[in-house]
Amino acid sequence: MKNNSHAASKKQTASPSGLPLDAVVTAPDLIGFEPERDLSFPGEFPFTRGVYPTMYRGRLWTTRQYAGFGSATESNERYRYLLAQGVKGLSVAFDLPTQIGMDSDHALALGEVGKVGVAIDSLEDMQTLFNGIPLENVSTSMTINSTASILLALYVAVAKQQGANLQRLAGTVQNDILKEYIARGTYIYPLRPAMRIVTDIFAWCRAEVPNWNAISISGYHIREAGSTDVQEVAFTLANGIAYVEAAISAGLPVDEFAPQLSFFFNSHNEFLMQIAKFRAARRLWARIMQDRFHARDPRSLMLRFHAQTAGSSLTAQQPENNLVRVALQSLAAVLGGCQSLHANALDEALALPTENSALLALRTQQIIANETGVVNTIDPVAGSYAIEKLTIEIESGAQEYISKIDAFGGVLRSIETGYIQQEVQKSAFEYQQAVDSGEQVVVGVNRFETTDDKTIPTLRIDPEIERTQVARLQALRARRDSAKASASIAEIERGARTTENLMPAILTAVESYATVGEISDALRRAFGEYQESVVI
Repeated sequence: MKNNSHAASKKQTASPSGLPLDAVVTAPDLIGFEPERDLSFPGEFPFTRGVYPTMYRGRLWTTRQYAGFGSATESNERYRYLLAQGVKGLSVAFDLPTQIGMDSDHALALGEVGKVGVAIDSLEDMQTLFNGIPLENVSTSMTINSTASILLALYVAVAKQQGANLQRLAGTVQNDILKEYIARGTYIYPLRPAMRIVTDIFAWCRAEVPNWNAISISGYHIREAGSTDVQEVAFTLANGIAYVEAAISAGLPVDEFAPQLSFFFNSHNEFLMQIAKFRAARRLWARIMQDRFHARDPRSLMLRFHAQTAGSSLTAQQPENNLVRVALQSLAAVLGGCQSLHANALDEALALPTENSALLALRTQQIIANETGVVNTIDPVAGSYAIEKLTIEIESGAQEYISKIDAFGGVLRSIETGYIQQEVQKSAFEYQQAVDSGEQVVVGVNRFETTDDKTIPTLRIDPEIERTQVARLQALRARRDSAKASASIAEIERGARTTENLMPAILTAVESYATVGEISDALRRAFGEYQESVVI
């Protein structure tokens, strides 16, 4: 009976991420696992159990709500509301024209202004966005990549006008251009000039805003594009390796910039898998930084990460179900040891979140923090056979991918040949096939459907916002010192044709009220634009 029971317990199923799952996991299944080496203590190498010794007993994760829509005025009102409700950090969403370096009056911006985030054209908009919010006292994350240098300069310019001590500014600029070529597509320049801008930001932040995270290396969007959890870890850390190599090649000592690196991961549906994913990523990154780059500062070995619940898991059908999904995904991120967290709103499969749905998402985090008790024990899942086995398998699978990428010649070459994109697309296709066949259950979509077409209130962006934004921009151009703005733009183009750090010139330009589109166009003239590889 015992042998039959044990044999039954070893039957495996495949997870949506492709890893085999045992019905029961026992100690002998943890092949090669050494607790002292692979776990250690929280705050100690290899940081499997968390990057800080006291974790949430010392300080809770930063609660963020990703927000931004319409005009800077409307977004400012939402930020003030969220801060009043207990948000500890802001997270700014920018509209598509801002993300790809086009002003609101550009022909291709028509119909997109303020739609998926806030429209920011100039310093005037940034002043409005943060009106009444002391930047020295708030942590701000900005999800921006191709134009990250410009938006960071705008933020710093506002802080300077407020009289803030730049040494105390805290926050993150995403600045992760590689994942744009892999998963999102909001790139502008060819790969290598784009990488040069990234490392310019590294160097400038180290000198001017030392408490600012100069990059948030994002697996979130890779997972949203359809990758598996193993691929999310692998491609994110491979991108991290490319950024470290680029910074070292630019003359930056590893221990001078690595402590300012941060990461951004997706907290998806498979609960145990997500917890293990975060632990595996921390351990693998610590080993990469120690063994590959010989970093010595313990802060250089720490993978600090922001998590966001999975937007791609939200459904337009039965949208109230999304509350449950988000709560479980948020809990997984907390048990996995995140440093900050954004919980999606229930209506985000339909539109940008309303004020009420954003508040419910915030309350989800606050309930986890204050009512569940999970913050009282550091890494409470450590030692679980199932968790530790998944952690080992995700780390091993990610390392295999990284070795393949190294054999290809690195991430840049892997992107140029389409290898990484193909891997993500294949996984996305296989997952969709499983959903279509019913093998992968999505509650309310392919099982447990209802004929009740219940509607919920959604946020709508007034088309008048675009017309107002364009008029505002054109009025700014008419009254600014045009000669000063033109000279600052010309200086950026000149600097781009050299090896000079571009950040000082960009800061001067935004303070001269040069616009996001004008600065981006100067860089386009110097660098050209990226032509996407055809992936078959």
